Amino acid sequence: MFQSEVRFIKNWMLPIAMVLGIGTYLVLWAVPAWRDASEVWCDIAANVQPVMIGIMLFLQFNVVAPTDMRLHKWHFELLALQGLLFILFGVAAAKVPGVNAKVLLESTMLCFIAPTAAAAGVITQKIGGTISGVLTYLALSNCLASLLIPLVVPLVHPEVDMNFLSSFWIIFKRVFSLLIVPCALAWIIRFTLPKLQKWLSKFVGWAFYIWGISLMLSLTVATRSTVHSGLGVMVAVLIGVVSLVCCLAQFWIGRKVAAKYGHSEMVTAGQALGQKNTGFIIWLGFNFLTPVTSVAGGLYAIWHNLVNSYQLYKLRKGEL
Repeated sequence: MFQSEVRFIKNWMLPIAMVLGIGTYLVLWAVPAWRDASEVWCDIAANVQPVMIGIMLFLQFNVVAPTDMRLHKWHFELLALQGLLFILFGVAAAKVPGVNAKVLLESTMLCFIAPTAAAAGVITQKIGGTISGVLTYLALSNCLASLLIPLVVPLVHPEVDMNFLSSFWIIFKRVFSLLIVPCALAWIIRFTLPKLQKWLSKFVGWAFYIWGISLMLSLTVATRSTVHSGLGVMVAVLIGVVSLVCCLAQFWIGRKVAAKYGHSEMVTAGQALGQKNTGFIIWLGFNFLTPVTSVAGGLYAIWHNLVNSYQLYKLRKGEL
């Protein structure tokens, strides 16, 4: 009985984590006497999640040598598409009249420019891709975001005083703060304590379960952002549709672009472009664009994890 329960949790961990993350906050928030507790819980989640992400990245970098971080043609093809789409929607958002249309275009911008999620390597390896390919694109997409956002955002919001260098540094610190430290620690151990590195490599599978915890915490924070956004129902639905279309399109584009390089590269590219750092979307929308666009991050988190859950289901059925 115990084994079957463990198997059930393992197979359905992502949907369970999503329900717990969203449901816990909504239940606490819905009861007036518990609302303060809901905010405390969200603050705890916001502080613990980066630790989970750091551990998850460390475990992944531990099994990837620096020499494995090779550049592939599809890396540059996807970067070019990602950057071009961000710029095009940015120009459109700068010119379009109407608040709602601007919000939807800004939401689209965010969905395209957001870097790859830290957890992307976990699912990628399970469904036949490579951790090294995803981690390489993770670093490249962070560089792209750091360079393009300070250039494009002032076009959309010229009233915001954004100096390129200062904005670049703010964004650079945000996107790389949880990337450099786990990578450096893992590679220092690799070259100075090889026996420890070999022992730690046995625990790379734990990243999947850490991802589940991280997902629950991130959706708790995303749910708070959505609840407090003050969005009308119609605008919320439209942002949901936009983020869903962006999510599905990026998984499809990634796989389509890299299909000519083989199945493993196709899977890796789809995950690299489709899985997003949704916390970054929320942060960027709230701090640099129209604040309600941060909701796109919370909704995108739901969509890309539903895609991942479906892929894992297909894998268990032997259909992937």
